[in-house]
Amino acid sequence: MNVKRNILLNPGPATTTDSVKMSQVVPDICPREEEFATLVEEVKNDLTRIVVKPEDYNEYDSVLIGGSGTAVMDAIVSSFVTGKLLVVNNGAYGKRIVDIATSYKLDVEQFECSSSVPVSIEDLENVITSMSKKPDHLAIIHHETTTGVLNDIKAVGDLCRKYNVELIVDAISSYAAIPIDMKEMNISFLASTSNKNLQGMAGIGIAVCNLNDLMKRKDYKAPNFYLNLFDQYLNFKNKRQMRFTPPVQTFYALKQAVKETLDEGVERRYARYSGMWKILNDGLKEQGFDLLIKEEDSSKLMTTIFDPKSDKYSFNDMHDFFYKKGITIYPGKVSELNTFRVANIGALENEDIKLFLKELTNYMETLG
Repeated sequence: MNVKRNILLNPGPATTTDSVKMSQVVPDICPREEEFATLVEEVKNDLTRIVVKPEDYNEYDSVLIGGSGTAVMDAIVSSFVTGKLLVVNNGAYGKRIVDIATSYKLDVEQFECSSSVPVSIEDLENVITSMSKKPDHLAIIHHETTTGVLNDIKAVGDLCRKYNVELIVDAISSYAAIPIDMKEMNISFLASTSNKNLQGMAGIGIAVCNLNDLMKRKDYKAPNFYLNLFDQYLNFKNKRQMRFTPPVQTFYALKQAVKETLDEGVERRYARYSGMWKILNDGLKEQGFDLLIKEEDSSKLMTTIFDPKSDKYSFNDMHDFFYKKGITIYPGKVSELNTFRVANIGALENEDIKLFLKELTNYMETLG
């Protein structure tokens, strides 16, 4: 069976391999069967391996739910935040964490800072020490895809260790691409999803948890139900079953995607992504485009682009031009700036980026 291959240059869901797509074609199975429980357990263990060293495996576990990246962040915040929460807001997704916490009427305060540079650790420490009530938890985005900026999670983790604060990291768009060590970085709870750098299908939220911090919530009456991650953890631990019906076929795709991730290796995957980013950025500069994020501050997974001819076209027209050629680009998310975004994640290669640059030249020539 031949499946049309699209080049997705949006920051997820990402382009997948044919082997991941076809892995979903399996016999129907009830998710309460032992065979499926074994599959989920294997996937959970491998997902933990991506961000935890072998000698630390017994200190962490992955808890999975059916849902998007936002669903798993919602689940982490509503399941585990039991005191004061400080959120680093340097983009749309930091703001989303604030909105989640507010919707549950949690005690939340935000530190708003620029989305074009990483958070200043000095400024963040000043915020923590000046708060009238010390935060119990700090939440931050690792790779803020509003712009493509990469925050220094190791430095933030060291700061949290200094002030005895639990660290919650939204690694939805960095997990399985940028190397992460949860213990070294002092991360209590890490969120990701099946459909970005894992190169799987959308539909499974991933929470990798420090078990000591998770078990502190065993008597906590969280203000949620379906999204209760402690209950989800306990249910699988005791019964080897997810609490509610999971996206079965998506799990088979995730199993294959995780296998391909481990076969490639996170370091090599990041090298592949970074190589595509270099080709993309060099090509954009040659064509006269200005880039929002400095190289030293970039995740090298996504690029936010200023357009010098923005008065001559609409983004929707440019999007449609590319879409007809099987290439998807993404609008900018910095409201006060005229930008668009191009991601270089997923099952892509250098030739895909070169094709985009060639077609971008063609498009810009049509503008005169």
